[in-house]
Parts: sequence; structure tokens; C-alpha cells
Amino acid sequence: MKKTNAYFAILFGISAASAAVPAFAYTGESLAKGAKLTMQDAQSIALAAQPGTIVDSELENEGGGSGLRYSFDIKPESGGGTHEVGVDAQTGKLLENSVEGANPD
Repeated sequence: MKKTNAYFAILFGISAASAAVPAFAYTGESLAKGAKLTMQDAQSIALAAQPGTIVDSELENEGGGSGLRYSFDIKPESGGGTHEVGVDAQTGKLLENSVEGANPD
């Protein structure tokens, strides 16, 4: 009987501890329900505008367009500096395609 009580006490302790651990989301996950385009759709648009390799991506609130945009850092196939490409998450319109400076944020 004591073993059973100890087992349930340990099980309860583990359950309580795991419930206290916060869930971490990727950047912009909480904004995804407000987007009409998927991340994959926006990636296709960004790569059509700037062929290369996506090295970073996020969904963010930022001025211009609908205010909700996918932002991609793309290393161009042709070499050179990393480009920041912004795609409106509502319309799919290309909002930005520029070379990042020496200290990108």
C-alpha cells in the first residue's frame, strides 16, 4: 500500500511540474491566425522576387500593407549581402526587397 501511495505522489508531482512549464512559440506563431497566406505561400513569393536560400523567417506586425507581414532573410544565389524580403500576409504583395546593412536587426 505504501508503494502505491508513493507512486501516485511521484506521478502527481511530475504532472504538476510539467503543467508549470510554459510553451514556447516560434516567432509570429500567435499572429498566424490573422494571415490569409501560409508561410509556404509567402516563401514562394519571396524566392520568386529574390532567388537564394532563406536563412531566417518570421511573421510580424510592421508598417506598410495590411500591417501583418512575413519577413525573410535570403542569401542570394548570386552572392552578395543578405536581402530582407517582406511579403504582405493578407494580400501576398511584395513589400520589401532590400540588402540588409552591416547590423541587421
